[in-house]
Amino acid sequence: MLSVNMGDELKDVFPRRLQQARTMRCLSLRALEAAMHGAVSHNALAKYERGDMLPGSEVLIALADALVQPVDFFFRPFQVEVSQVRFRKKSRMSVGRQKAVRQLALDYLERYREAEELVGDVRRFEVPLQGAPIRTEADAERAAEELREVWKLGHDPLPNVFELMESKGIKVLELEDEDDAFDGLSADTEVGPVVVIAAHLNQNLPRKRMTEVHELGHVAVPVAEEIDEPTEEKLIGAFAGAFLLPADSFTEEFGRNRSRISVVELIEMKARFGASIMAIMRRALSLKLIQASAYKNFCILASQHGWRRAGGEPGDDQYKGCESDGRFRQLVRRAVVEDIISVSKGATLLGEPVGRLRRELEQVVG
Repeated sequence: MLSVNMGDELKDVFPRRLQQARTMRCLSLRALEAAMHGAVSHNALAKYERGDMLPGSEVLIALADALVQPVDFFFRPFQVEVSQVRFRKKSRMSVGRQKAVRQLALDYLERYREAEELVGDVRRFEVPLQGAPIRTEADAERAAEELREVWKLGHDPLPNVFELMESKGIKVLELEDEDDAFDGLSADTEVGPVVVIAAHLNQNLPRKRMTEVHELGHVAVPVAEEIDEPTEEKLIGAFAGAFLLPADSFTEEFGRNRSRISVVELIEMKARFGASIMAIMRRALSLKLIQASAYKNFCILASQHGWRRAGGEPGDDQYKGCESDGRFRQLVRRAVVEDIISVSKGATLLGEPVGRLRRELEQVVG
């Protein structure tokens, strides 16, 4: 058995970490028992999670292998609590998967925060908007303008939303997930906000950018308490459109009082702003650059040609921007190269094999 002299704090940590690791893998107790090839019964696993008993070293190693975690994961003290989790398309996700994504976000934020502290480069999120909470779409428009002003972004298209959020202290996790029911989530924590974006959105960067800006809205824009969830989503959607497609530059590019517009023009705007054609037309309607009848005709055309389907829009390959940021990895590399931590510890923080990180760092100058 593990040492009976283990501190009470670690004895409390192990059951929670075990449950977290199992939740992240979407495994029931019986499924975990099967994954461990009968090394321990599901009844014993339940006792571990209740804190009634602790595993021996062989069982602990088997747990780590089955749950794809290093052994020290199970004894890492909890540093962060996640609250106010907001999923997009959550109604289509299973409850188990929602719980898994929540715990994956928590684990990532803890590792990211530790890497920041190790190198002494902690970026803290500062609430940018101090005015009255939004209640209307006009309020959402003003919030988008104000946030661009506070962050000194001007009125040009945003080159990299992912990088922008990271630069402002919002931790962003890109999550591999085969379930296209999940696009993204945002969550509040005691050490700052975290945003999770589905990696499958890399196949459609304009859609990914809109998802990122939508989650940014949940993080940065205060919404009146009396607003219900569907209305809040609508208001944050309005903010996202206004933030990604600022009125001045968008109007200049689109033109006023358009009665007709060609698809090739829309594709060119898609390439410039990094937004979908659907989003561009919705924005044109909200700014009254087109009539409702023209927008309706466009929607009919889009449905006829399947443009509403993922990957169905024309010009998806025209946007050449970048939507990623390697800050977390850079922090870990720096900690290893500066001998603050070992390569093994760095690999643990990154959640990858030691060999991969070692190969990356074969050549070091200095």
